[in-house]
Amino acid sequence: MDSVDLLVFGPHPDDIEIGLGGTVARHAALGHAVGLCDLTAGEMGSNGTVEERLAESEAARVVLGAAWRVNLRLPDRRIGSDPSHLLAVAELVRRARPKTVALPYWSDRHPDHVAASQMLTEAVFNAGLRRYQAQGDAWKPDWACYYFINDSAPPSFVVDVTEHYATKRQALACHVTQFKPPSADAVATRLTSSRFSQLIESRDAQFGALAGVEYAEGLVVREPIVRPHLLKHWTHT
Repeated sequence: MDSVDLLVFGPHPDDIEIGLGGTVARHAALGHAVGLCDLTAGEMGSNGTVEERLAESEAARVVLGAAWRVNLRLPDRRIGSDPSHLLAVAELVRRARPKTVALPYWSDRHPDHVAASQMLTEAVFNAGLRRYQAQGDAWKPDWACYYFINDSAPPSFVVDVTEHYATKRQALACHVTQFKPPSADAVATRLTSSRFSQLIESRDAQFGALAGVEYAEGLVVREPIVRPHLLKHWTHT
């Protein structure tokens, strides 16, 4: 596994695309190495088999331009229920050595997203402790950022993803079993409704409008963001 600049974690195979697909595509287009990690295979979902969801995830990775994608196969609906989950994430962080990690925001309607945020925050912290018993040398990312999946809050900052929004849509479309399941016995869910895609795009459009661009994805950080001065645009000469 190659080291990456940005490592993004998602609870289920489509969560990264929903919350941060445009940002992943933008970083990849800028030449940054991006790694993706799904915690579970979404086996408790109403539609799609594990094999289908893993294949859809890989197809979306290719679309987004990420360097690699792994699935830790933690148990769906039981994220963080065993100390081995912390160990698996910490060892991945130590192998990937990311400069930045992106994690799900800690407040969300889906209990798995809340549990994932808490577990991931602790695991990333553990990865930086030299006495934490896990494979690999201790590694502490420079920054941890939290992205929105379902719910949102006032962001610490937004990333302009206007030029990469078509890529985000294409990556989301890879998850056919979740958004447009072809199976005759498919179950209607919140994701299969056209209102869900409207929810995603309206949120990204609102963040964009607030920032003066077409589409943006919002992120939250726990610490103050340091700026060198109060001038919005400044070039040292």
